[in-house]
Amino acid sequence: MPLKKKGFEVFIARDGSEVESIVENTVPDIILLDIMMPNIDGYQTLKLIKNNKSLEATKIAFLTAKNKASDIEKGLKLGADKYLIKPFSVKKNSFRNTGTIRVMVF
Repeated sequence: MPLKKKGFEVFIARDGSEVESIVENTVPDIILLDIMMPNIDGYQTLKLIKNNKSLEATKIAFLTAKNKASDIEKGLKLGADKYLIKPFSVKKNSFRNTGTIRVMVF
């Protein structure tokens, strides 16, 4: 994963239901969240994250193929800090590690 190569500490969850076990021991600085996931979708996962007091300072970015204006509006209204549309290139977008940053990817 390109983020690991740039020195970020990365945690990966296959779906929204895995978030609770990961955040028991780690509070990520940034969560990259897809909307289309099995079991619990990204919108529901975002609601779970926003209800967790230990994740208040965590930044949330949707990284998804859902590109309709209504999807973007819904994601931002639910509390996402950023909405990025796939395909997405790490090379074209600036991800610099300026210290210990924990990234959780769904």
